[in-house]
Amino acid sequence: MISEISTLFGLRVYTDEGRYIGKVEDVVIDLDRRQVRGLALGDYNKVLIDSKAPGIIIPYRLVKSVGDIVLIKDIFKFSREKAKKEEPHFGEREEEMISVPG
Repeated sequence: MISEISTLFGLRVYTDEGRYIGKVEDVVIDLDRRQVRGLALGDYNKVLIDSKAPGIIIPYRLVKSVGDIVLIKDIFKFSREKAKKEEPHFGEREEEMISVPG
């Protein structure tokens, strides 16, 4: 069981809608029930999660699959306007790089 849990450390967490959430830094375990209760993320996406906390815990019941990444159910509601302001649009930087003066 220990080797299986250790494989979670460092994995990137994404929603099933393709949004990056963060990276697994620790695992919350219920020792009495011998169950993983949650994934602790230290470096998380502050565009989706409005918090000043140094980390967050994602309940393990949201996890859909674990492989090269952790895929969770997308429960994050966020303002499209906020995302537009804080994240560059696809191709935005490419247009700046390929624009030809005059």
